[in-house]
Amino acid sequence: MSSLGKLLKWGTFTYEAFLALPIIGGMFVVANAWVPLGIAFLLHAVAVIIMLKERGPFIGNVIGIITSIVALIPIVGWIMHVITAIVLLLEGLSSSRRGPRY
Repeated sequence: MSSLGKLLKWGTFTYEAFLALPIIGGMFVVANAWVPLGIAFLLHAVAVIIMLKERGPFIGNVIGIITSIVALIPIVGWIMHVITAIVLLLEGLSSSRRGPRY
């Protein structure tokens, strides 16, 4: 995975992990009129495109796109952000250990 791919994978993980914080993440989203969910949607969409070009793991970012839409529902959104952050973390860790795919 290229450095751009790694940056997007770890960046989207960090963003999702922040949004998964129970009170802080929810207050951040509500205080900014749900714009952070739109930003998350765009970040995940760009990451999916880059990962498909690089043949890297992209399922976590697809889940992130779904999460950005479903997260309008408070408790469901929190659960989805936690799941997405975990999947992105696992993908980031597994892809950093792997050698280049030819």
